[in-house]
Amino acid sequence: MDTPAEADREFWRGTLLAGGFTAIPRWTLDRSPGTAEHEVPVPGEDVAALRRLADELAVPLSSVLLAAHAKVLAALSGEREVTTGYVPAVGGPPLPCRLTTEPGSWRTLLVDAHRAESELLSHKDFPVDQLRRELGLTEPSFETVVDLTGGTVLSENTVMSMGTSWHGWQLVLRLRYRTSAIDAGYAARITGYHLAALALIAAYPDAEHSRQSLLSTEELLFQLDRLAGPRRELPDHRVHELFEQRVAAHPDAVAAVHGDRQWTYRELNARANRLGRALLARGLRREGVVAVVMERNLDWMAAVLAIFKAGGVYLPVEPDFPADRIATALSRAGCGLVLSERGSTTRLEAAIDILSRVQTPGVRLLHVEAAYAEDHAEGNLGVDVGPDQLAYILFTSGSTGEPKGAMCEHAGMLNHIFAKIADLGVREGEVIPQTGPQCFDISVWQVVAALLVGGRTLLVDREVILDVERLVDTIVDARAGVLQVVPSYLDVIVSYLEHHPRELPDLHTVSPTGDFLKKELVQRWFAAQPGIPLVNTYGLTETSDDAVHEVMDRVPDCDRVPLGRPIHNVHVYVVDENLWPVPLGAPGVIVFSGVCVGRGYVNDPARTRLLFMADPHRPGQRLCRTGDYGRWRPDGKLEFLGRRDNQVKIRGFRVELGEIENALLRVPGVRDAAAVVTGDTDRGKRLVAFYSGPQPLDDGVVADRLTELVPEYMVPSACHWRERLPLTANGKIDRTTLTTLAGELGIVENGFQPPSTPAERRLAAAWATALGVPPDQIGRRDHFFERGGTSLSAVRLAISLDHALSLTDITRHPVLADLAGVLDGKSGQGAAESLASTN
Repeated sequence: MDTPAEADREFWRGTLLAGGFTAIPRWTLDRSPGTAEHEVPVPGEDVAALRRLADELAVPLSSVLLAAHAKVLAALSGEREVTTGYVPAVGGPPLPCRLTTEPGSWRTLLVDAHRAESELLSHKDFPVDQLRRELGLTEPSFETVVDLTGGTVLSENTVMSMGTSWHGWQLVLRLRYRTSAIDAGYAARITGYHLAALALIAAYPDAEHSRQSLLSTEELLFQLDRLAGPRRELPDHRVHELFEQRVAAHPDAVAAVHGDRQWTYRELNARANRLGRALLARGLRREGVVAVVMERNLDWMAAVLAIFKAGGVYLPVEPDFPADRIATALSRAGCGLVLSERGSTTRLEAAIDILSRVQTPGVRLLHVEAAYAEDHAEGNLGVDVGPDQLAYILFTSGSTGEPKGAMCEHAGMLNHIFAKIADLGVREGEVIPQTGPQCFDISVWQVVAALLVGGRTLLVDREVILDVERLVDTIVDARAGVLQVVPSYLDVIVSYLEHHPRELPDLHTVSPTGDFLKKELVQRWFAAQPGIPLVNTYGLTETSDDAVHEVMDRVPDCDRVPLGRPIHNVHVYVVDENLWPVPLGAPGVIVFSGVCVGRGYVNDPARTRLLFMADPHRPGQRLCRTGDYGRWRPDGKLEFLGRRDNQVKIRGFRVELGEIENALLRVPGVRDAAAVVTGDTDRGKRLVAFYSGPQPLDDGVVADRLTELVPEYMVPSACHWRERLPLTANGKIDRTTLTTLAGELGIVENGFQPPSTPAERRLAAAWATALGVPPDQIGRRDHFFERGGTSLSAVRLAISLDHALSLTDITRHPVLADLAGVLDGKSGQGAAESLASTN
C-alpha cells in the first residue's frame, strides 16, 4: 500500500502483478478523506442470460462476474494481465487473484476467469502470505477488491471494493470507494463499465471482447466532443494573403530584422513577389515542390512567402546537411526547383549531381540573386490557393533508415499560427524571435506569425543562440514579447539567469516545445522569472506542429507537467489498439483528428498507412496516430505517459534510431549496428552506437563518415566495436543489454585517470553538472564532446564557471586536462593584473 504521502499521486496503484502494477486511475479534484458507496442493479434479462451461459459452460455465476471485473480492470489500467483481491467468503481475507484478458471471445475470457477462480479456491485455506509468495506477489495489501459475497468493508489499505448482493430476485453491484481517490461520477462510471461488460457477455458471448467498448454513449460523446479544442472559424484567406493585408495597412512598418539589416512590409512583399514570379516563369504549378537551401536570413524569409504566393510547396533543407540526405529529400518529395543563394550550394550541388545520374528530368537550381536580377514585377501574384492545398513538407527522421516527409496543408498551418497568437498572447506589433532551424517545425510559425499581427520577425543567428548571454541581450534589446525554445535550451537560459539575474521587461511569454518538460525546470523558471508565464506545447510535425497547449502562470501542483488542452479546431483522443477511446483517466495511445492532421508522408504510402487513416468517429476527417501514451486528467487536460516506439528526442530533434543504424551500416567495415540512448534527462541524454565487424575502426573515420550521412545532432557521441552484438532469445539485437553497457562504458573507460590538480577537480565538478553525470566519473583525459557534450552543454559549462572560460576555450580545448591548463593560465593572468592594479 502506498504511504499517505504517496497517496496523492495521479495514479492509484492496484495490486502487484508479476512484473508490474495494476494501475487504477485517480479521478477526483476533491481529495477529502472518506468513503462512499454506489449501487446499481443488474437488469433482470442480463442476469437470466448470464445464468444460462454459466449453466452451459458448467461454471458458477461468480466466474462470470469475475470475468467482467477483469475486463474492467484491464480497461482502467491499460494492462492485459491484472491482479485483484478476491473475497470468497463473508468476513474472509482477500486472496490475490491474477487474471488475463488476452484477445479472444467473451466466452474464452469467462473460461479463463473460472480457471483462475478454481485455482484460487483450491488454495483458500493456505496462509495468505504463503499464497502471495506462490503467486510472486510481494506487496503487503490490496487496493482493488472484487467482493463476490457482499460482505467486505473497506480496510485502511483498500481504495475500492466491488461487491454483489441479492435484493430479493435482483442482483445488485455495489462499489465502495475512498473519496480521496475517486469521485461520485467516476464511481458511477466504474459500475457502468461492469454493467456494460455483463451485458456484452450476455448478448455476444462469442464476440471478440477487445473490439467492444465499455464506455457509455454519454462518456463517448464527452470524450469526442467536450474534450476537443474550442470551435473557431478561420478566415477564408491563406497566411500570405493575410500578410498582404498587413502590407496594405502599414507598408512602411518594419516587418523583419536580421542583424543590422531590416526590411519593411513593402520591401519584404516586393521581394517575395519577384521571387514568386521567377518560380512561375520556370513552370511552377499548383503544389509543385520548391526546396529552399539557404541560411536563415531575410532572403530565406522572402523565399518562403514567395512559394506560398505562387501556390507551391515549401521544402526547407539546411545547407550543411550531407549531400546524400539532401538528394534523398529532393527525390522523395519530387522536387523540381531549388531556391538557394551563393555560398550555400556546395553540398546542394553535389546532391543535384547525384540526382542527375539517377533521374530525369533533373533538379533546376535558381539563385535568389539571379531571380532578383530578372526584375519581375513587385505586385501581388493573385494565384488562387485553397485551404486544402499543400503548404510545406518537413522531413523527419525515419525508423527504417530513410527520412520521411510530412505533408501539411494551408488550413492546418493557419490554424496552428492562430492558436500560437491566441495562447502565447501575441499582441499587435509584437516582436517574435525566429530561433528554430529551417528543418524544425517551429520555424514555420516563428517566421510568419508576427506578419499577421503587424509585428516584426527577428531572425536570430545560430552563433547568437549558442551564446546565451548574447541571446538574452538580443531579446531585451529587440523588445521581443515571446520566445519558444526546446526545454534543453530553456535550461541553459534558466542557468544563466540564476547566475546573472536580470529583468526581461518586454518578454511576457516563454514556450518550451519539442520534448518532455520536467517539473523541476518549471520550478526553476518561475523562481527566476515569476511574472513570465510558460506555455507547454505538444504535437507532431505531422499535425502541423503543436496541437495541445498548457498555459501556466505558476508551478503545477501535480507530479507531471500537463500537456494541456487541444488548441481550437483540434480533436484529441486517447484510444486502445482498435482506436476506441479508453475510459477517462486510463492510459492509451494519443491520436489527433481535425484540421491539424496533414496528408501523410510524401510519396510514401506504406508508412502513411501506419499512422494516418480515416477517423472512425468523424466521417470525412483524417486521424493521425502518435507513438505516445497519455491519459485524460480530471481537469480535462492531457498528460504524457511515455513513448512506445523507437523514437527519441535529442536536443529537441526527433530522431529514429533506425536511421542512425542504417547510416552506420554504410560505413565500410561495419557488419551490424545498433544505436541506443543513455542518460535519463535531456541534460545528460546522449546517443551511443555499437557495431560489429572484422576489426575495430578508427573512431574519427566512423564519425567523419556519419557526418557525411546524417545531421550533426544524429552523430553518436561514441561508437563501440564488438566482435558480435548481443541477441535476445528470438534472435533480435538485445538493446536492453546494450543500453546498460552504454551506461557502464560512459563510467569506466580504458586508461581512466582521475583529476589531479585543483583546476582539474573544479572543471570535473562543472563538467558533471553540465553533462548530468557524477563527478567521480569524469577523468582528466576525457573529451567534453565525446562524453556527450553539445554546444548547449558547453554554454551551460561556461555559465557555471562564471565565464572564467569562453565557449571558444571549451571548443578548442575539449580535453579536461588541457582545458584546466587554460583555466590556470587565465587565473594566473587575473591574479597578476589584480596585483599590478593594487601596486
